[in-house]
Amino acid sequence: MEFGAKGQKKPKPIDVFKNVKGRYTGLIKALTTDVEELYKQCDPEKENLSLYGLPNEQWEVNLPAEDSPPSLPEPVLGINFAREGMEQKEWLSFVAYHSDSWLLAIAFYAGARFGFGKAERKKLFDMINDLPSIHEVVIGVPETQQKEKPIVPNQSKNKSKPNASKRASEPQGMLTKLQQKYDDDDDEEEEAGEEDEEEWGIEMDVEEEEGETLCGVCEGKYAKDEFWICCDHCETWFHGQCVKITAATAEYIKQYKCPPCSSKRSRTHFTEY
Repeated sequence: MEFGAKGQKKPKPIDVFKNVKGRYTGLIKALTTDVEELYKQCDPEKENLSLYGLPNEQWEVNLPAEDSPPSLPEPVLGINFAREGMEQKEWLSFVAYHSDSWLLAIAFYAGARFGFGKAERKKLFDMINDLPSIHEVVIGVPETQQKEKPIVPNQSKNKSKPNASKRASEPQGMLTKLQQKYDDDDDEEEEAGEEDEEEWGIEMDVEEEEGETLCGVCEGKYAKDEFWICCDHCETWFHGQCVKITAATAEYIKQYKCPPCSSKRSRTHFTEY
């Protein structure tokens, strides 16, 4: 069922849930049993691609909708650009939690569009929440951890457990001490660095260094208001837009390999996750 089809009555929460669950099932197939095919379709040489779950429990990788605004919320763009810079498991996890967000966006959209009241919205999201998230399925969270443990009444709740408050405060105290230690170490390193500069007469001219940095694609100079990324293999800097990497995507890339370095090596066969 597509939302808003002519001749249909106003959808109920169960109708929206069935639509979302069909998309959910398709996305899980893409990120588990069909990983090799998904990987092949997410070619970094292509334009911005998105992963779509379909109501019929299938999936597809495609360009974003041309309609503006789109008839439904759109999934995250550019999953193909992040593919080369991430480990297999990290990339699947990245796509998985963005897929979870997209399904919730569709559910919120449908609830608003069809005028669901508080009770209807609660019913819809309770049904969705009973499903393990796509991210949990992909990374393999045990089913026992996906469900909250029921609260069992304690008949002796008035009896305080010995050293309970002490044990509860211990982790926080340890974290505080560790944080203080790291802060002290950082201060010492900073002071040592300043002393070295004074002793040897070193002056870092940041602006001069930045002015000499050129993009490996367009050869444009560095500018502070632009996002740049450095290749961890050849150590060349690039405009993010020149290599189709955004600042948000870069946060999930541990080792970035630029297009020239990627083309130097043969494609590694992608085994099923």
